[in-house]
Amino acid sequence: MRILLTNDDGIHAPGLKSLEKIARELSDDIWIVAPETDQSGASHSLTLNDPMRVREISDRHFAVKGTPTDCVIMGVRHIIDGAQPDIVLSGVNRGQNIADDVTYSGTIAGAFEGSLLGIPSMALSQAWGFSKDTKTPWHIAEEFGSGIVRKLLEKDFLTNTVLNINFPDCPREDVRGVQLTRQGKRDQNLLEVDERIDARGKSYFWFGFNRSRSNPKEGTDLWAVYNGYISVTPLSLDLTDFSTLEKNGEGWTLS
Repeated sequence: MRILLTNDDGIHAPGLKSLEKIARELSDDIWIVAPETDQSGASHSLTLNDPMRVREISDRHFAVKGTPTDCVIMGVRHIIDGAQPDIVLSGVNRGQNIADDVTYSGTIAGAFEGSLLGIPSMALSQAWGFSKDTKTPWHIAEEFGSGIVRKLLEKDFLTNTVLNINFPDCPREDVRGVQLTRQGKRDQNLLEVDERIDARGKSYFWFGFNRSRSNPKEGTDLWAVYNGYISVTPLSLDLTDFSTLEKNGEGWTLS
């Protein structure tokens, strides 16, 4: 099995090393094509107005001066020799990609691009910041990742669907299992604009989320990760609001 790995945290991110450990439990035919620098929040952006440069880090390890989307396209269409990958794995992201995060996430966008190119794709993220331990618990993703990916490949999930996998931030003994979930809704009141003053007395700003827990509905990705479950959410690039179509009738026109 040929596996293409990418991420949005950059070629030297610790989560990418965790993903490579996961992938090598599945295959020895691994290709890594990841951004030269951190592209968190890049979403599904595509570089069109600047040239892309590719740097070979080591055998089958490449850095692209671009977004996760760029990396997957370059990997599939230019860098990888011979047959295209059998699967694209994106991550392991430092931090959860749940609820509204999925629309911002470069990690998920890398998986979406793989799916658009006709390749089964999954995004993996490791939650952190919810426990007393301030270190990112990469060992949770590393221990459970390959087994979950292997089992999901056996299911009929991956036709035009990206699987968004999130590992909880908790001790190993508190991991309660795996749940198939739906996308939750984040409390947007947790979004913060942090204003600071530079050395010249001028304002600058950082966006961030208060890490307080919301009270999500059971069955959502938020609820699962908060409660010690590994969340698997099937996502689709078809953003059609089918409830509106059903309510008004497809083909309805203004008159």
